[in-house]
Amino acid sequence: MTPRMDYLATAPALLGKMMELEEALASSGLDLGLIELVKMRVSQINGCAFCLDMHAAIMKKSGEDMRRIVLLPAWRETAFYTPRERAALAWAEALTLVADTHAPDADYDGLRGHFTDQEIVQLTLVIGMINHWNRIAIGFRAQPRRPSGPHA
Repeated sequence: MTPRMDYLATAPALLGKMMELEEALASSGLDLGLIELVKMRVSQINGCAFCLDMHAAIMKKSGEDMRRIVLLPAWRETAFYTPRERAALAWAEALTLVADTHAPDADYDGLRGHFTDQEIVQLTLVIGMINHWNRIAIGFRAQPRRPSGPHA
């Protein structure tokens, strides 16, 4: 696939504002590992190769267990995720698939025992932002870095 345009170079001021919000969310106090887990799951649902590549690399570099990355699409079927992470993943899926799920009360209520109101807003913004980035990257056909080595 060929990229359609270099959107970062074309609209640096606007995308810079998005990056400022990303930086604010990263320093909001919400656990960075949880943020990356949510970004990875949303990117899996949306099929964003560029974002999957980027967030897998970030997770690996931060020391995330490879099995938790690989098994993320089956998070409901494993004991590898904490109750807090499960609540966040359920909310991320509900909002990413909002046309089908309509953000059910059960998923929202599931957040209450694990997150403060402020953290719920922060998490919801993280979910909204990665959905936005996925749509930009997919729309402009942003490409992941080519692998090196024998499988390149």
